[in-house]
Amino acid sequence: MSDRVIEILDQLTSDYQIIECEPDLADTAQFCERYGYELNESANAILVVGKAEPRKYALCVVLATTQVDVNKVVRKKLEVKKASFASPEETETITGMILGGVTPFGLPETLSIWIDSRVLQCSKVIVGGGSRDRKIYVTPHTLAALPSSEVIENLARERPLTQ
Repeated sequence: MSDRVIEILDQLTSDYQIIECEPDLADTAQFCERYGYELNESANAILVVGKAEPRKYALCVVLATTQVDVNKVVRKKLEVKKASFASPEETETITGMILGGVTPFGLPETLSIWIDSRVLQCSKVIVGGGSRDRKIYVTPHTLAALPSSEVIENLARERPLTQ
């Protein structure tokens, strides 16, 4: 994790905790199972892209129990006909971070951060730490305090229950 992420957290005077983890366990489900956190207190930071030129990007922060509504909410918000999840390569180019470690902290100020309103219902939430070997346990209001963040109702929808 870069010092920049810590610097931003400190500037926001946030109550946060850095949680070290094995890089192979950085994916949300494995992390929660191994380290004893619940999926409903874990948030994924997912880069989305509008498929028009010039390409438009936003980082969506949604609970792990939900999935980003790319086809309706994201597409409409980006004002494009087609939207999708950014590729791992695009994610690394735009955020400077690899999948499993993407955090809303320390991103370019021009990148919009959209937070699903469900995230704010948590007392604290786990997010990526900027690399696959760390997570950040933070209040969701710290996420909402980021200059380029916006809380969006129904940015995500509940994941269907698996049988």
